[in-house]
Amino acid sequence: MAGPPGVTGPAGAAGPPVRVLIVDDDALVRAGLSMILGGLPDLTVVGEAADGGEVPAAVAAYAPDVVLMDIRMPRVDGLAATEALRAQPHPPEVLVLTTFDADEQVLRALRAGAAGFLLKDTPPAEIVRAVRRVAAGEATLSPTVTRTLIAHVTGAAPGPAGPVGPDPRRERALRLLTGLSERERQVAVALGRGHTNAEIAGELFMSVATVKAYVSRLLTRLELNNRVQVALLVHDAGLV
Repeated sequence: MAGPPGVTGPAGAAGPPVRVLIVDDDALVRAGLSMILGGLPDLTVVGEAADGGEVPAAVAAYAPDVVLMDIRMPRVDGLAATEALRAQPHPPEVLVLTTFDADEQVLRALRAGAAGFLLKDTPPAEIVRAVRRVAAGEATLSPTVTRTLIAHVTGAAPGPAGPVGPDPRRERALRLLTGLSERERQVAVALGRGHTNAEIAGELFMSVATVKAYVSRLLTRLELNNRVQVALLVHDAGLV
């Protein structure tokens, strides 16, 4: 079966398809996402859930690679479900679905380990690309979205008239990043700017394979789940 107009499968795709679980309380949204993702050879929708409380059982039953997770649901919201899911050993990747591009709940979901987020009005082709990128271990935050998040974090910080004193989040971020080598810190800052592996490779005169090795090393050393969390740590430290 062919996918939606403008959406094609990757050339030479091989291996089993990426397994996707859709979690949204709106049946029309679930149906639309299933239609977008279900007709491609490298993606398959293995199940659906209507509330965050259904996620643990659905993940156990369907073993998805990627979960498309709505944030706002009436009983257990996507934020709580994401935090619980990402705390489990070997969890699937999570893509957050939202109607807002930089609200506090999105930031909390990313800090909990979500690999990125999609706006609900994202074009079908971009949704497909985002799922593929997350399944391949890439973040779904473009440089533009990353800058929006930085602005949101900065705007949420206390101003000159607000509380003064130590910032525990900034102090923790600086402490963690201080333990990195100079090259590791350069890669971390590039992630914080929303750069892709190819862009980092060009900027730092590395091969893409070397960049991937550095990203893996950063995740291990910083005890983080994905590159989005590295980017947020760099933002917390005030390095971008």
